Amino acid sequence: MNYNHIKITVQQAEKILFECFNIKGKASELPGEVDFNFRVKVDHEEGYILKISRPEADENYLDFQQQLLQHVASYDSSLTTPKVIKDKHGHAISKITDTLGNMRHIRLLTWVDGRVWSSVNPQLDTLRFSLGETCGELTKALQGFDHKMAHRDFEWDIAQSLWTKAHLDVFNTHDKNTIIYFQQLFEAIQPSYSKLRKAIVHNDANDNNVIVSTDLLSPKVKAAIDYGDAIHTQIINDLAIACAYTIMHHNDPLEAALPIVKGYHKAFPLQEEELAHLYQAIAMRLVISVTKSAINKIKEPDNEYLLISEKPAWELLKKWQTISSDFAHYSFRHACGFTAHPNEKAFEKWALRQHFNLSDLFPSIQKTGIHPIDLSVSSKWIGHREAFNDLTRFEFKINQLQNQYPEKIIAGGYLEPRPLYDTSEYEKTGNYGKEYRTIHLGVDFWLPAHTPVHAIFDGTVVTAVNGAGNKGYGGLIILKHDIEGITFFTLYGHNAIASITQHKVGDVIKKGDKIATLGSSEENGNWVPHLHFQVLLSMLNYETDFPGVAYHRQIGIWKSLCPDPNLLFKSNALQKHTSVSNEDLILYRKQHLGKSLSLQYKVPIKMVRGDGAFLIDQNGKRYLDTVNNVAHVGHEHPAVVKAGQDQMGLLNTNSRYLHDNINTLAEELLATLPQELSVLHFVNSGSEANELAIRMVKAATGQSDIIASEVGYHGNSNMCIDISSYKFDGKGGSGAPEHTHIFPLPDAFRGKYRGANAGEHYAQEVQKQIDTIHKKGRGVGAFIIEPIISCGGQIELPTGFLEKAYQAVREVGGLCISDEVQVGCGRVGKTFWGFQLHNVIPDIVTIGKPLGNGHPLAAVACTQEVANAFANGMEYFNTFGGNPVSCAIGAEVLRTVKRENLQNNALKVGEFLKAELKELAKRFPIIGDVRGQGLFLGIELVDQHMNPLPDHTDYLANRMKDHGILMSTDGPDYNVLKIKPPIIFSKAQAKELIFYLSKIFNEDFMNSF
Repeated sequence: MNYNHIKITVQQAEKILFECFNIKGKASELPGEVDFNFRVKVDHEEGYILKISRPEADENYLDFQQQLLQHVASYDSSLTTPKVIKDKHGHAISKITDTLGNMRHIRLLTWVDGRVWSSVNPQLDTLRFSLGETCGELTKALQGFDHKMAHRDFEWDIAQSLWTKAHLDVFNTHDKNTIIYFQQLFEAIQPSYSKLRKAIVHNDANDNNVIVSTDLLSPKVKAAIDYGDAIHTQIINDLAIACAYTIMHHNDPLEAALPIVKGYHKAFPLQEEELAHLYQAIAMRLVISVTKSAINKIKEPDNEYLLISEKPAWELLKKWQTISSDFAHYSFRHACGFTAHPNEKAFEKWALRQHFNLSDLFPSIQKTGIHPIDLSVSSKWIGHREAFNDLTRFEFKINQLQNQYPEKIIAGGYLEPRPLYDTSEYEKTGNYGKEYRTIHLGVDFWLPAHTPVHAIFDGTVVTAVNGAGNKGYGGLIILKHDIEGITFFTLYGHNAIASITQHKVGDVIKKGDKIATLGSSEENGNWVPHLHFQVLLSMLNYETDFPGVAYHRQIGIWKSLCPDPNLLFKSNALQKHTSVSNEDLILYRKQHLGKSLSLQYKVPIKMVRGDGAFLIDQNGKRYLDTVNNVAHVGHEHPAVVKAGQDQMGLLNTNSRYLHDNINTLAEELLATLPQELSVLHFVNSGSEANELAIRMVKAATGQSDIIASEVGYHGNSNMCIDISSYKFDGKGGSGAPEHTHIFPLPDAFRGKYRGANAGEHYAQEVQKQIDTIHKKGRGVGAFIIEPIISCGGQIELPTGFLEKAYQAVREVGGLCISDEVQVGCGRVGKTFWGFQLHNVIPDIVTIGKPLGNGHPLAAVACTQEVANAFANGMEYFNTFGGNPVSCAIGAEVLRTVKRENLQNNALKVGEFLKAELKELAKRFPIIGDVRGQGLFLGIELVDQHMNPLPDHTDYLANRMKDHGILMSTDGPDYNVLKIKPPIIFSKAQAKELIFYLSKIFNEDFMNSF
């Protein structure tokens, strides 16, 4: 039948509505396969959904839907579902004859207000959980309900899905093979699948049939609508459908499915045998979907709704095929609170009754004791990244350790999060950014090459290959064991290849047989000889390999699938890796650390390692750091670390003794400064630097009055707080002290003065402060400002402002201080120092954070005149300022900036990033301003009326953290995202930042201003 001939127009729908229900309303079309659906809006009411059948509709089928809705409404009034509205004659179904003489059945239901699932962004785990919970509650409500139409033949019923076999001809060869793969899996499980629990279920929680609340921060599923696909079938099919449609468009669809499964199980407890069939059921729903789409493209090419899920369904089906059905099963079990592997407890119970010695595994070495080794991400033993990547050095350290404990086997590693696996081989892009397989699933035994390895159980060879996929990791052998009704496997990696090739799959191995010898470092990727020993309860889909490390997000599944090998050996020294929980750390901080100490992010992170532009948490998760300008040349830069370590091993003392390092640092620093700034004092922090600068001002001018910017921040000492509007005008502050004079924040975007002449106007504000000081009968001591104001919101000073302000201050005898604590040392790109952007030379420059790359080191540079005035007889001494270790580190930081051309990197990457941020601003009007220089940038979020949006800014920073990117907020209204990463930040990392910013800016809350 021609689709356009039977289609109902909006005007016809409105007329039918009035004739049948005596309701006047405005109709608009909604998608539908069986019915023509219309949203009806009526004044002062939520409205209705009008459903007009196709001419061939079965009235019994429609009656089934109406009775089902009435049953659910009577079962649980708290469950949100469309309610049946009877017509003006009291009928749940009306009948009319259309203009072509066709009988149409009319139904009217209450409208469920909200958003359809497909329109919600983001769809987080909490929302997915509520979807599963809602679907489970609905299944519970339908228990006991029956109707003859629930037992009809129905192509969308997963239980009946093998009808798709008759339509393989509509697919190309590649797609056909995917369909056949899942059809065969489904056929193979029919004996057990057919015995699963059955009931009437909704059967169609697709992304256009699920209604979500309008709450943009914590949305929840309100209801599943459209009961046209309800059917009596296996209950697990209902969950499979909820998963199939709502895990589309995800890099990791299995992970996306787990909260749905968990929520469903909470509302309607699932049985273990049902979970064993969920993977195949999800696949077969997708098979039905793509088959129907292919057929419907031929039947009704004009009906776009019928094709709406075809492309994402195919994308999901292809991804689903790459996932092990066993691993999916174990993941579903774990989500429901069962042991991930069904035999985990049985294996543990068996293992507890056994006892094996290490001499059973290595009978030739006569050692049974263990010395544990820590190779975790937080291990101090493995040291710096360069140290553990230098395998020659690593081997030397292992040998040293062995010499120290000659009677013991060096071993460890189970569930250890390691920093060693950070190459693309171990990487994937998950649903929340990049992830690495960091969790070690076995135990490593560090022993000499050629040490014989013996079987500790009878077994059969299932794998005997040259390494993990011939990647230079030596020989791998895996044995299968069947003992007392329990099947498990033992894996032996990093063996001599020649010792493995003697085995073939199917060989029977007896307990005590020699199965391999340990490989040399040459055939193990240059790694020190060792055995990787792992216990497996399943081989999953692997035949010639098996993962030795896993993603931390999946640790609950993997530790069940790969139980602790120490269950066999029961060594007190060989314990699985543990660490203090974040919750315990937070509790201790609350009890014993100052209440004013804050933590970043709503869910704080524990960082244990730095690496270039990354910070790494205790589980090995890497976070791209766009915040820490302290780590100027990169976290734990090897040359800087080495400089500090080398000097610390020799001497660290104060500056009263002669030492080359203080002169060397002075030479490196003075080479970057104008010749007028020729005298240096070394201190420990930016606060100390600014404190000393103010002392110099008082000594040189005899004045105490300081002019500073609104929202300026210059340190945490008393004197620095007294000149920091950011502090004394903020929470807990009591306003400006008598000798501090604040002029308006020189913000040309949202400040007091805007536009081309803003610089002149703000300079006049500085002059007003000078006049105020003079009216009080005092002189000006100094004017202090950052060249780009950091805590004020990364504010670039307006053109001409600084030059005019300096001129006005100097005309009355005041000094000019450039606070370079945050912006200095090449960060701004175009120049080495921020003040150089403005064609001025200060009298005093204060330098802090970047100079020590995280080490407490700062400096004050000043003119000879200021230095002479400060040297008034009162000695200046700082115990740690200018010590040899600090100076060695500072000199190496400056050399690194020069050697690696990092100022130019800050310029090039910063210009690229700023340009990309401006392109983002064209797409997302919430970005009011993009500003800054080099790698010291800010983006300010405002609404259409230029009002600040701090909640949106905070949301963005926390969501970026979820995707492994660290950002932070600033500004007087906390509506500025500051971007000031280590200046080794690369263009590729800038692109990654832009990608995820774009992703989050697309989310609903970010567009709700």
